[in-house]
Amino acid sequence: MDITYYLTDHISVEAIAAISPHDIKGTGSLAGLGEVADVLVLPPTVTVQYHFAPDAKIDPYIGIGLNYTLFFDTDASDSLVNAVGPTDIDINDSFGVAAQAGVNYNIDDRWSINADIKYIRIDTTATLNSGGTINTADIELHPIVAGVGVGYRF
Repeated sequence: MDITYYLTDHISVEAIAAISPHDIKGTGSLAGLGEVADVLVLPPTVTVQYHFAPDAKIDPYIGIGLNYTLFFDTDASDSLVNAVGPTDIDINDSFGVAAQAGVNYNIDDRWSINADIKYIRIDTTATLNSGGTINTADIELHPIVAGVGVGYRF
């Protein structure tokens, strides 16, 4: 879900919120295990946008902002548990940059159709506790998120 507030005709602030599931694949010595965990991710993001043609039928824009990602409901996969035993996984929340490009198709003064693409940089660390043996792993998620929506201007 996106909510956009226009500060001026050309400058707006957008807040983005969603929850998405992610599979974590092993690398290095864990590469042969495939998926080692799954996690739910809440990546609220705020961007400042510049609209090139806010009064035109087609209004392209770009945005830059900040993301804070929360990781929760993390579960070790069966392949990881079978390899190293029961494992608790804790993934640190993270801050990162976000960038976007999009276009609004203004149907009239109130209604629009929107399409955009966002790049979100998420870098964090996971801590794995397998029977008292602690290991850490760096995680880099750099999703590119495409969106289509309908807008209503109040």
